[in-house]
Amino acid sequence: MDASGGSILGKMMDENAVADLFTRADGSYLFARWGRPLVPVVFGVDEPTLSVFKGAIEAVVTLADHKMAETDPELGANLMVFFCNAWDELPEVPHLDKLVPDLLPLVARLKGADANQYRIFRFDEANAIKAAFVFIRMDTHLQTVSADTLALSQAVQTILLWSDRAFTDHSPLAAVNDKTVLRPEIAQVIRAAYDPVMPSVAHDASHALRLAARIGVMQ
Repeated sequence: MDASGGSILGKMMDENAVADLFTRADGSYLFARWGRPLVPVVFGVDEPTLSVFKGAIEAVVTLADHKMAETDPELGANLMVFFCNAWDELPEVPHLDKLVPDLLPLVARLKGADANQYRIFRFDEANAIKAAFVFIRMDTHLQTVSADTLALSQAVQTILLWSDRAFTDHSPLAAVNDKTVLRPEIAQVIRAAYDPVMPSVAHDASHALRLAARIGVMQ
């Protein structure tokens, strides 16, 4: 597992390609990064899988030159990953309904859509990411995916608030010599997004131009 993307060659992202990653299906542009260190916790997996997930999150956080911590002063843990075999298991998780409002309607929507994963983000007063909740239902497809691939995919998809359609057609990952790696152009975006000169939140597509410029400078 490699979060650097440095082992394969990729094209540099221009402003249009960057904008596509943060332009939602309704046409609005929305970007956000974490405003605090990440404190992950993973429920419903064995110890080896837990280590894989924490390693993937640490690798992506290191790539972003961001930070992790032992505890979040407000939430304790602020990146919570829940594994289940059926969505009906979620309401049985103690106190989850307090963390995720409207949990029962959400479960009904996930069942109706036959979804196998879902992410919810929470934001601070400045609208930077302060928490994320990741739900993964191990359906037939995900059971064929390696822990390395699944962990790196979720780590990448929670390090930024990507568009709801960012990775619909193209995975952020690639397989190189039987190894799962982050595509280098996505790694470029993550690095540039966490550059201190860049804002933590953006609602205007001009942000994509600035982000593409930072990618160019960092090459």
